[in-house]
Amino acid sequence: MSIYATLWSLKFPIDGDVTHDCQWIEVIAQGVPPHIGTPIKDHGYEDSDPYSAFLPPSISVDSEGDAPFLRAVVFVTEFTRKATERSPQEYESPLFVLTGEEYSRITFEELHSRICDSLRGSRAPVVAEIFLGDGGHKIIRKRQ
Repeated sequence: MSIYATLWSLKFPIDGDVTHDCQWIEVIAQGVPPHIGTPIKDHGYEDSDPYSAFLPPSISVDSEGDAPFLRAVVFVTEFTRKATERSPQEYESPLFVLTGEEYSRITFEELHSRICDSLRGSRAPVVAEIFLGDGGHKIIRKRQ
């Protein structure tokens, strides 16, 4: 059984920037419920948190296992959904991980930027695309 619940999936430019011929990739937000790994009695994790090596710290929950926020939200793509050898619940290379509280407070604009920055990697953002008379095009990136 998975510790994750899919919150949403959206298409993003695979390289983090929209260009006329860019390819798109699905980014999936995977939520980790608040009770996962909690040391609170009767939730099954009193002895240890098996997810502490790859998730933010566990959070306190009420007697029903509820809390104001998720424990974490992990952002993955179809290429980064592979599990590690250490744990079938750990993603080998997620784009990034937010605490549930961070996720609840982040604006869509900030989240979009973080996702695109992560997909872009070390490349500078695209600032312009020039369409040439011969049908070709040239990408201009921000100077770093």
